[in-house]
Amino acid sequence: MIKYLLVVSMDIQKDKEDLFNEVYDTEHIPAILKVTGVIKVERYKLQPITMNFGGELKDLDIETEPRYTAIYEILNPDILKSNEWGNAVEFGRWTAEVRPFTSNRQFALRKLMD
Repeated sequence: MIKYLLVVSMDIQKDKEDLFNEVYDTEHIPAILKVTGVIKVERYKLQPITMNFGGELKDLDIETEPRYTAIYEILNPDILKSNEWGNAVEFGRWTAEVRPFTSNRQFALRKLMD
């Protein structure tokens, strides 16, 4: 079974952050999880990062990185072209009350290595 990850990252206006998180967790993800072939969805929030490089600790620059990321595990990239997917991503308050206040949106599709 080949698996893919759709990685979606974005920022949200500060005054819409509570609404963003509520709608994402209670409406957007449940709608997406009903789409045939969607296995799992997880959300992440950007954190500062310090790493050891050659024995020296370095703070990495995250200033331009989007604050929020959702990772969708899907069986096939064709799912993203389906009417079922299209309806799910437009469901509820997301389209009118949240999406207009997002920025720095980034999308990446990753395939599990053999």
